[in-house]
Order: sequence, then structure tokens, then C-alpha cells
Amino acid sequence: MKLFPRLPLYLFVAALAAALWRALPPAPPQFVPPPAPRADLLPASFASTNLPAPAPSAHAASLAELTDGRIACAWFGGSREGAADVAIHFATWDGKQWSASRVILDRAQVASATKMHVRKLGNPVLARQGDRLHLWVVSTGIGGWATSSLNYLESADGGHSWSAPARLATSPFLNISTLARTPPLPLVDGGLALPVYHELVAKHGEWLRFDASGRLLDKARMPQEESALQPAVVALGERDGLALLRDAGPPPGRIRVARTADGGLRWQPGEALELANPDSSVALLRLASGRLLLAANPGAGRRMLDLWLSDNQGAHWRHARRIEQAADGEFSYPALLQAGDGRIHLAYTWQRQAIRHAVFSEAWLLGREL
Repeated sequence: MKLFPRLPLYLFVAALAAALWRALPPAPPQFVPPPAPRADLLPASFASTNLPAPAPSAHAASLAELTDGRIACAWFGGSREGAADVAIHFATWDGKQWSASRVILDRAQVASATKMHVRKLGNPVLARQGDRLHLWVVSTGIGGWATSSLNYLESADGGHSWSAPARLATSPFLNISTLARTPPLPLVDGGLALPVYHELVAKHGEWLRFDASGRLLDKARMPQEESALQPAVVALGERDGLALLRDAGPPPGRIRVARTADGGLRWQPGEALELANPDSSVALLRLASGRLLLAANPGAGRRMLDLWLSDNQGAHWRHARRIEQAADGEFSYPALLQAGDGRIHLAYTWQRQAIRHAVFSEAWLLGREL
């Protein structure tokens, strides 16, 4: 008796094709490519104001544009960083003024939803994708930020209501030491790629890729010779991307660089920028003109906040503007966004007392008169 009956030829060919297809590696992910550069038609302008400050301390702002054109901002605030009363605050800007802020998440809500002890919250990250507003929030149950985990929730109504937070499984080792700080990049397949970082023992950037349903597909490490954190990433093409990272190594620090040529599957370290970095978060944005915009602290400490521009995909940078300076101040953790109307939004920690919002045009960045 024959163990394997003779199959029709077409079934044999189909089975062989299926086996070969499974053996082939998946196609590299593709970033949603940047649109063709367009000129900035806005006149030179600049304005800034502090957001409502319902708590004594505020830090780590994140920005997103809602479907109706309003700008949303999320940050963490409380009596001080790491305190039990720290919660995630949320407010919106209608083009003229900021709404009253409100708490959208506290540690009791995260603990109840995840069935985990939560000691403190931090670093919210906002991103809009179609009608969905995504929010990632860092939480930790024991120890410091190095033992944090990442939680996810979403809103379908512009931030009025939110889903229950869910703890993401991002690490096989106790599922700890995954933190977020900067916004994700959209992918052609409808998924998202989120820059994150690891702090426990070693400090390095990482890259999480999610499919369109929010399922985590893979994670890649951003290798660096020095300790580096909080990668800020832009797409330079369909598969080319640039990451700038906070230097967490010994001083004097410089902004660290990583690049990908395959949609984030693999990252290679680049030569550090000549720009100093005092162990502080940076923000990176590709403008509609095609230029890259960088916001960071330029030297010793966080007492100055500056902007730089690059015309050649980050190979060289020129100083554009100084936003803040004070002998004993702190102006840190910037977030950048260019809205659909072309205006550029910058949010940052102001003296650890509030979040300051600045809105300006590219013409102002280029030094044209107000």
C-alpha cells in the first residue's frame, strides 16, 4: 500500500509554492513616505504661552493634531516627578487658547486595569492615526524608571473618553524596562513603529513595530557604543529613517545617531553629531519643506533650549533660534509637531512648573523679520 497517494500536478505545485512562500523572509516594513516638499507660505510669526497648571510640577509633554484641527497635549503632573499623586493631564488648543486641563489617567486606574502594583506614572506619548488617538504611558511598580513597563490606551472621540489601559508585553525578562518618550511613525500597512528605550543595566534605544490591529510584531535594538536613550525618529524615505538619541554616557555628551535602511528591522550607529547633549531628551521633526528640525538643550545643563535646521537629511545642522535661556532655569523635554495648516508647534517643560507652548512659522525659523 502506498503511504502517499499520487497528487494531481497542480496540487503539488500549490503545496510547493506555499512551502517556499513560508520559507521566504517577510518583506521589510515601509514607512509612510514623506510628502513632496512644499514651500512655506506663512508669514514670519512666533507666540508662546504656558498651558494651565493644575499641579505644582509638570513634565514631558507630547503633542498631536486632532481631526478637527485642534492641537492636543498630554503631560504628567503632580507635586513632583515620581510622587504618588502624579497623573496624566490633557488639554487642547483651538488656535486661540488652551482649554482647561483635566486628568485622563492616574496610577489607581492603571493598577486596577492591569492588576499590577503601580508606584508612579510618567512620559505620555500621543499620536493620531485616522480617527484614533493613541496614548502610551510609562508606569513602574518597584524601583526607579529603569524597571518601567509600557501601557496603551486609545480614544475614538478626540480624547474625551479613553479605553482602559492595557500593559504591553515588550520584554521576556519580567516585562520591564521598556519606556517611551517620542511619537511613532506610521507604516504603509496601517501599523505603527514606536521608538522606545531600555534602561536596566544597559541603556539603549529600541524600536517596536505594531500591525494595524495594534499587535506587537517585533522589536529591534538601536546599537550604540555609548549609553543612549529616548530616540526621536523621522522617515527619510520608504525604508530610510534617522534616529537622534539622548546621550546617557559620561560627559561631555553629544547627540547620538542611528540610521535604518530597511524600515527599522535593523539599525546602525552613526557618527555622533557635533551638537552637545547634557543627558537630555531631544525632539526631531521633518517639515513640509523637507528640512529637518531639531529641538534640544545645547550645552551644560538644561538652562537653554535651541532649535537647529538641516537641509541634507541630518548630515549637517545649523543653529536657527534660541527659545529659552536662564542662568538657573530648566527648559527641557521638547516635543515638535507641524499641523496641517503649516504652523509648527513646540511644547516643553518650563521650569518644572508648567508646560509652555510655542507656535511659529518656518519663515520665522529661517530668520525673516516678524
